[in-house]
Amino acid sequence: MTERSIDREPSISSSTTEAEAYDENEKITNSEGSYAMKNMDEQEVGDDVERAGLLPPADHEKPPPKEPDNSMRSAIIWMVVNTLATIGIVFTNKAIFSDPSLKLVQLTFAAFHFFITWLTLYTLSRPRFAMFAPRRVAIKEIIPLAVAMALNVILPNLSLAFSTVTFYQVARILLTPTVALMNFVLYKSTLPRNAIYALVPACFGVGMVSYYDSLPSADANVKTTSTLGVIFAFSGIFASSLYTVWISSYHKKLQMNSMQLLFNQAPLAAFMLLYVIPFVDTFPVWTEVPVNRWIMILMSGFFACIINMSQFFIIAQTGPVSSTVVGHVKTCSIVALGWISSGRAVGDKSVIGVFIAIGGIIA
Repeated sequence: MTERSIDREPSISSSTTEAEAYDENEKITNSEGSYAMKNMDEQEVGDDVERAGLLPPADHEKPPPKEPDNSMRSAIIWMVVNTLATIGIVFTNKAIFSDPSLKLVQLTFAAFHFFITWLTLYTLSRPRFAMFAPRRVAIKEIIPLAVAMALNVILPNLSLAFSTVTFYQVARILLTPTVALMNFVLYKSTLPRNAIYALVPACFGVGMVSYYDSLPSADANVKTTSTLGVIFAFSGIFASSLYTVWISSYHKKLQMNSMQLLFNQAPLAAFMLLYVIPFVDTFPVWTEVPVNRWIMILMSGFFACIINMSQFFIIAQTGPVSSTVVGHVKTCSIVALGWISSGRAVGDKSVIGVFIAIGGIIA
């Protein structure tokens, strides 16, 4: 398997959010001047209001008493679930791509996630859940967005396959300044000066991590990022940023909310990949793939499903600010766990870049 600006999200991680679409398309200025150019999270809030306005009024019945405690408890649970699922999908995907026989099956893996995303949204649109009302749009209208969505998943996954988890996640921090730059070039949107000042150290920190993490290590236990990993990372950032900017544009153009848009995009993206998969992917001998890898692939799909659902509930119950906070928690958690699993010493120079980058994006 989410302002003009994030899981993801998401997303994620692969279908980020998608999330990430979902989880991750998300974050750049807010009304007080800390950055956020209106992203998908804010779009979702407006969409929730629209959906609420479409509900039929009860016949002379008093509204049920509000239960703020239960609502807050539910929101916290969904935040925890979303965070754990995002961490889970990153490390599960990393384990899958660490298998040489599965490292170059990226398009098939992305198509699988798109199918899971569509199936999740289809379930949420059924009368029993009624999370959103599905709407159809002409295929030719969303082909560019579907292509961008595919690149938004495939390129970051390739980055994850050829780099460390720490570098992969820290590099994603560049989504914010890249989206800001694209919005300025395409729409003449500007950021407050304080926000620009905060993005400078973020970019500098990512540069430090890119340099030190890609240096060869004499210790075989220390994991490093290959040149291909760096190339795929920055290509993925460009694709994800373009996808984020286009999402906001398509919201207005088609008058559809994020769930409706993704419901149309996901199957189209998966279908288009079917034409390319035979020429690009290098398939393993499927009967020789270990059972534990199949379990991981199913887990990855399950995590994508959970991320998609939980992101919706977070936005619906708490709003984009809480979603942004959750995004920062996920970033810090993945970077920390990635560092622990990389075998690097605490005194490694790239840790300085990590702190500078994260500090800049949170500031």
